[in-house]
Amino acid sequence: MTPLMEHNLTQEIMAQGSLYWPIAVNAAKALLVLALGWIASGLISRAIRRKVNSTPEIDPTLGNFAASVVRWAILAMVLVAVLGLFGIEATSLVAMLGAATLAIGLALQGTLSDLAAGFMLILFRPYKIGQYVDIGGTSGTVKDLNLFVTELATPDNVQIIIPNGQSWGAIITNFSHHPTRRVDMVFGIDYGDDADKAKEIILAQAQADSRVMTDPEPWVRVTNLGDSSVDLTARVWCKAEDYWELKFALTQGVKEAFDKDGISIPYPHTVEIRREA
Repeated sequence: MTPLMEHNLTQEIMAQGSLYWPIAVNAAKALLVLALGWIASGLISRAIRRKVNSTPEIDPTLGNFAASVVRWAILAMVLVAVLGLFGIEATSLVAMLGAATLAIGLALQGTLSDLAAGFMLILFRPYKIGQYVDIGGTSGTVKDLNLFVTELATPDNVQIIIPNGQSWGAIITNFSHHPTRRVDMVFGIDYGDDADKAKEIILAQAQADSRVMTDPEPWVRVTNLGDSSVDLTARVWCKAEDYWELKFALTQGVKEAFDKDGISIPYPHTVEIRREA
C-alpha cells in the first residue's frame, strides 16, 4: 500500500469516526437521561404517595392514583427530552402522533380504555384501598388503584391484577362501603324441640355479645319447615369490621347453648336396607 493510499484510508476512518461519534455521545446521553428520569419518577411518586397517605383528611386511594399520574407524566417528559437529543423536536413529535392517531388508537385501544376507566374509578370511587370488594366475580381486598390496573389480595394473600377497563365495566360489590352490616344465620332444630325456647337461647347469645348492635335490635324468627328440621333465622347488626368474628362466635355459642339446654340440631340419616341371599 502506497503512502498516498494509507493517507486516504486514514482520512476515511477519521471521517467515519467523526460521523458516528455524535451519535454515540447522544446515545450515551439518552441512556443517562432515561436512567435519571426513571429513578426521579420513582422517588417523586413515592414521596407524593407517602405525603398524601400520611394526611388523614385525604383518601389513600387518591394518593396512590396521584403518584401514578405524576410518575407517568415525568416519564413522558423524559421521552420527549430523549427524542430531542436526536433532533426530534416536541412539535414534530406531536405532528407525528397526530398523523398516526388512528393506528395508535387501534393498537392501544385496550390500554387507552384502561386509562379512561382509571380516571372514572378515581372520580366516582366505587371502592377504595383497604376495602373488601367483589369485581365481576373476583373477590379480595383492594391494595392499589393506579392509572391502568386495580390490585386485589385474596384472604389467603394471593395477588390479583384486574385491568381498570374490566373493573369499570363489571358489577362491583363493595362489602366495606357501609360502616355496618347485617349478619344472617340459620339454625335448624328438631321438630320435637321447643321453638320458642330455641329462639330465646339464640337471642340471649346475641344480646350477650357486645359487638351486636341494639339498634336495629336482634331478630329471631321461624322461617322454614324443612324436611328434617325447623329452621330459625337470626338477624343481628354489627360494625362491618366485626362481621366474621361475630358470626363465628355466635355459631359456636348457639351450638354450645343448644347442647346445654337439650336442643338438638338434626342431621340427615341414611337407612341401609339389606336383602338376604
